[in-house]
Amino acid sequence: MSVTKQGETKAEDISAPGSALSGLIERAGKLRGPAPVHLWNPAHCGVIDIRIDRNGAWHHEGRPILREALVKLFATVLRREPDGSYVLVTPAEKLAISVEDVPFIAVELAVEGEGAAQTVVLRTNVGDVVTVDAEHPLRVAPGQAEDGLVPYVLVRGGLEARLARPLVHELASAFEQRGAEIGVVSSGHFFVIGPAEAAVTS
Repeated sequence: MSVTKQGETKAEDISAPGSALSGLIERAGKLRGPAPVHLWNPAHCGVIDIRIDRNGAWHHEGRPILREALVKLFATVLRREPDGSYVLVTPAEKLAISVEDVPFIAVELAVEGEGAAQTVVLRTNVGDVVTVDAEHPLRVAPGQAEDGLVPYVLVRGGLEARLARPLVHELASAFEQRGAEIGVVSSGHFFVIGPAEAAVTS
């Protein structure tokens, strides 16, 4: 695979012995659940040709990574840096990757309880289960005209998931109006979606 360091390297199989990521894969594979990436400060080892597209699909050298287990493994060692960039990191190495929008997509939604006791729970395409709350807030970004409402939820460590379009329509069933704003209650907090007069689900 292509890795940019001080010189050029030839393309290698993503998991071939001795490849740029083979050691990372081996070390990450020993972890269970998201790794404590915020505690690690290894040397930067370069840029690797891995891209997460807007739909949450991972690509290596322009080809989709079809092994779901490998994608989930990489997701456990993904970190967002203070400058907004993304890296795959272990205690021994750090490799920069590119992300078109955000790294994850929320693909399943459940609204539990009612009123102040209501909670919104989301599952991402890499298996994270997130309850929308003060530590995992919901935010809305202005979408393109064809996108309409574009909600995101903070999953962990600065990593966000964008709600898939079908989930936006599901979420609309939990909207409530407070004054001039429409929003969603979850875990005792009111997350603003937009002005009440706007057609937020268009």
